[in-house]
Amino acid sequence: MKKSKIFVGCMAGVMALTACSDRMDYNEYVVRDREQIIQTFERVGGFMTDIYNHIDYDFGQYYSGALLGSASDESQYAIMGNEIEDFYNGAWSPTNAKSTVWNDMYEGIAVCNVLLDEFQDLTFSDLVLNSDYRQQLYRYENYQWEARFARAYFYFVLARQYGGVPLVTHNQSYDITNALPRESSDSIFRFVIDECNFIEDSIIADYTDMGAMDMGANETGRADRLAVIALKARAALYWASPLFNPGNDRERYRLAAQYSKQLIDEATARGKHLATDYESLWATDNFNNPDIMCEIVFGRRVYGSETGGTSNTFESYNYPVGIEGGVGGNCPTQNLVDAYEFASGDSAGLRPAQLADYDPNKPYYEGRDPRFYVTIAKNGDESWPSYNTTPLQTYYGGLNAEPLTGGTPTGYYVKKYCHSAINLSSNSTYRADRHTWLTFRLGEFYLNYAEAMFRYTGDAYATSGDLSMSAAEAMNYTRRRVGMPDVPAGLSPDEFWEKYKNERMVELAFEGHRFWDVRRWREADRYFASIDEMKLTLNADNTITYRRETVSRRWENRMYLFPIPQTERMKNPNLSQNEGWN
Repeated sequence: MKKSKIFVGCMAGVMALTACSDRMDYNEYVVRDREQIIQTFERVGGFMTDIYNHIDYDFGQYYSGALLGSASDESQYAIMGNEIEDFYNGAWSPTNAKSTVWNDMYEGIAVCNVLLDEFQDLTFSDLVLNSDYRQQLYRYENYQWEARFARAYFYFVLARQYGGVPLVTHNQSYDITNALPRESSDSIFRFVIDECNFIEDSIIADYTDMGAMDMGANETGRADRLAVIALKARAALYWASPLFNPGNDRERYRLAAQYSKQLIDEATARGKHLATDYESLWATDNFNNPDIMCEIVFGRRVYGSETGGTSNTFESYNYPVGIEGGVGGNCPTQNLVDAYEFASGDSAGLRPAQLADYDPNKPYYEGRDPRFYVTIAKNGDESWPSYNTTPLQTYYGGLNAEPLTGGTPTGYYVKKYCHSAINLSSNSTYRADRHTWLTFRLGEFYLNYAEAMFRYTGDAYATSGDLSMSAAEAMNYTRRRVGMPDVPAGLSPDEFWEKYKNERMVELAFEGHRFWDVRRWREADRYFASIDEMKLTLNADNTITYRRETVSRRWENRMYLFPIPQTERMKNPNLSQNEGWN
């Protein structure tokens, strides 16, 4: 079978802006010519499916188990020598550019452009006599809006990482694409926001409520109107943040607050709300359980293979060493632990002598924000994971600790996103299950609104016109869900900002935000230049001694944005480099 124009066009668009990749398999449909592809709905649908395969997630697949959180103050990867260390040890450079996202996003953009340019206004004669012809055609007609959403999302991810990038909106030849200069970050963020404003009234509003047109349960994994509004709201907040808004244009914050409010209002009108049980958000049935779906706006379902199935990859990376199947993985830092307040609302980050409810025999552990106990595994925890019959020993020399390879260097292991019932023992029959990456959930947007509103008004308790909810009120939603007290009255702007950053770190821990949040705030010199670990020692009388140890990391301001990969600049001489990376 000869290579088709579509195959060549798609691959030229990809190769013009990416280095060589082993993800060039677009299945059989890519080796058909256009006339063959448009004959069937299934073949065209293959392009749409591949677009969703490029939505990013972070279960450790990019860095051999390490999350981006381990390049922030969220965690430390337990096994020395992992490439995640390049982010803070000086090995990061244009020739070691961590360019997987660049490659994946431009591959996805290329497929979007092929679908939008080559596969419109089709009628699929093969389906005309089928009883479900109307439903199938309705799916197809929505593809253009899904593709435009995905393309806008890919550009947001690129802007978040690189600032301005080349903007490619059509399936075009290699030589045209490889002469494109970078657009400004302002232009890319405007493109994303404008696309979302254009798409939101046309894309399917709600796949779960299609009336007589039953689209099937699997369709709930596709982007709908709320996903588009969520992308617009998140992009607007990033665009308003200091990294991309050095002039502090407050109007951008107002827009970000309005868009987050739009999402919250429309989600509420659809019956959505925060899930009652915070821990359930990463449960195995979060994609079809109404009590969890009520909060999830859009999630990337992650399977064990290209054809579907289940996976235990995240668990195998992150279960404690010393347990069959566990290798240690991404170990929460003391910085993250300190972000969890006591249930009274007192800051855990204060020194112990200042805390009335501090127990020196059980430091950092008792009476904490409930999110602590479902996110972080600590010394003495029982049944973690569920098949472990011995309480965790994270003190030096313990069953799950240093000096074992992979023993936690911080004193903690991660629970969040791990499905504790997955049993990695060699004789287990339950070794994998479904995982869903929470791309957008309602809890994030209460916090996004709080941040935008605070930055716009300069006050935690102020409202403005149609923005009738204050920043403090918005933040109370995530706190009340877990039984934490409301934001206190009378906080100064500086006090509220610190409390907000803690709340965001806690609520969204390990969901792929911290690495980017600290960058867009331009506060990395404060948070990423070192991390704190907790070293535990078992004494002869069976008490534990706790010693905080600060570990220095390398931070340079050029690291706020990634370097443009040198391989791309060699192909395109019009690609300028980000500041400091030449």
